[in-house]
Amino acid sequence: MSETTTTDLYEVTMALSYLRERMTDSATFSCFVRELPPDRGFLVCAGVESALNYLSRYRVGLDDARAFAEALGRPVGDLMPLVGMRFTGTVRAVPEGRVVLAGEPLLEVTAPLPQAQLVETSVLNHLSHQTLVASKCVRCVLAARGHAVVDFSLRRTHGTAAGLQTARLAALTGFAGTSNVATARALNFPAVGTMAHSYVEAFQDEEAAFTAFARCHPGPVTLLVDTYDTESGVATAARVLRALDRADGSAVRLDSGDLKELSLRARAVLDAAGLPQVRIVASGGLDEFAVHDLVSARAPIDVYAVGTRVGVSADAPYLDTAYKLVEYAGRPVMKLSTAKATAPGRKQVFRRPGCVDVIGLADEEPPPGSVPLLRTAMRGGMRCTSPLPLEDARRRLAAEVAQLPAAAREIRSPVPVRPSVSKPLARLTNRVRQQIEREVFGPSSPSSPEQRVGTVRAGSGWSPSHGPNGPASGRLAP
Repeated sequence: MSETTTTDLYEVTMALSYLRERMTDSATFSCFVRELPPDRGFLVCAGVESALNYLSRYRVGLDDARAFAEALGRPVGDLMPLVGMRFTGTVRAVPEGRVVLAGEPLLEVTAPLPQAQLVETSVLNHLSHQTLVASKCVRCVLAARGHAVVDFSLRRTHGTAAGLQTARLAALTGFAGTSNVATARALNFPAVGTMAHSYVEAFQDEEAAFTAFARCHPGPVTLLVDTYDTESGVATAARVLRALDRADGSAVRLDSGDLKELSLRARAVLDAAGLPQVRIVASGGLDEFAVHDLVSARAPIDVYAVGTRVGVSADAPYLDTAYKLVEYAGRPVMKLSTAKATAPGRKQVFRRPGCVDVIGLADEEPPPGSVPLLRTAMRGGMRCTSPLPLEDARRRLAAEVAQLPAAAREIRSPVPVRPSVSKPLARLTNRVRQQIEREVFGPSSPSSPEQRVGTVRAGSGWSPSHGPNGPASGRLAP
């Protein structure tokens, strides 16, 4: 299946019309998240690297044109104007693994209008899924409060490609390992794994299973102890580890039941057997909420294996992402739709320590003490930056998360961090809005914000007085 035809059909219909109308001037599209999902105080930008790789490979070939023609029920000749098109634009983006807030552009694409339109679907897909999962992963690390977290998600992610992405994001956000061998090998990241209940069931009893497993695999082993009765399984694991002198570095895994109570009992059994060094691994439907509760309850669990709920971001399975035109042929544009208004112009995010952010225009001078967050990543359709080494990106993210207000890092009912809006952006937004309203309603269009609330702006998600997220983010930057 072609990457190029993996797109929404309306991208093709719009691009064809643009070409027919000779609308090929430079356009800028901004990709951002309108609102944070529930129980999120911040997000982690991810998917930028794979989006850049996609853009650098983008080409429309003859076979792609045939596929588009078939989908549209038109002769292939009608689609020939698209053949040979490649991405030749500029991309400014937040580096992979940085904290981002609602309303802030994660990425801006500037290219001839048909090109910038055609790549929308895939760019959104790369950023939406990976930002969602990275944000879930980093919350697991926060919830664990220094305990190791490992990724067991591959079997139940929405496709193996999503599983590979999840494992990479686990490495980026501070996990200690993954069960995904391909990602572990590609990233030089620890591969982790134990055994399944089927392995234990295949033997006559647990002792035979544990003994065979330990004899097959040199070094530390992790034994799954809850196939039948957990306390009995822990006692059996302790006998085998002592008999084979394999306790150092080894562990038992609890995969079901009341994990707090069972971990307390398992710890007591292991300690009574003289095996304080044997660790306890917990798994089974865990996410940051369950990990938070277990850590808060002082359960003696050393490693948390998270899987399904994290790999699919079960509590918040989508992001309200948008890819919106903000400038065409040098003309700033905006959308005034109810609850989905956008802000015009190419933008920049100016960051001060603690993620005290100002959304401004791309050509503004940074406010004192701030640095611009978006950086040029592509020029002329070619990559002009290299990704930060994984360890460096991981350290940078950990430091940035640690600087966030404590309320934003809460696992339950966090208080989201809100960006503010610069005065130049506020002025441009007002000017463009007024111009649009005059064109739509004529000279008698109401001029004050209060008057306009009942017409165009009712419920808008963006205004210079409200910011991208409503009144809570409405302070203007100096």
